[in-house]
Amino acid sequence: MFYELSRDPAHAVVPLLARRIIETGGRVLVVSADDKQRGAISAALWSHRPEGFLANGQAGEGNEDRQPILLSDIPDPANGARFLVIADGVWCEGEERFERTFYLFDDQTRAQAREVWRDLRGQEGVKKEYWAQEDGRWTKKAEE
Repeated sequence: MFYELSRDPAHAVVPLLARRIIETGGRVLVVSADDKQRGAISAALWSHRPEGFLANGQAGEGNEDRQPILLSDIPDPANGARFLVIADGVWCEGEERFERTFYLFDDQTRAQAREVWRDLRGQEGVKKEYWAQEDGRWTKKAEE
């Protein structure tokens, strides 16, 4: 799932994706090499909605296996996550395959996203969707 961020930053989009996954009983691994971005995402998860928060923790702080949402700089699902959110626009793959990967990218990482789209073409078991923000809504632009 390719998500082009043109209006909202990653820390505004990750809670929306994570809430849907958590509501279905899934666990999420959010990857970003940027400490500051991971901090902003964590804060947004805790304060996303007034009626409830999305509990999360940082890799390396202990009890990773108990976290429904784990934030890390590497794609290691220490919390047993089957869903990966790449928040910084820098493609990364772990040793394990995830059920679904959400790849968030912006203007600065668009070229890499195009390259990843091409590289994934024809890989067995990979279905790609490209979503973009238009008038405050997510619109599906392409799929393969």
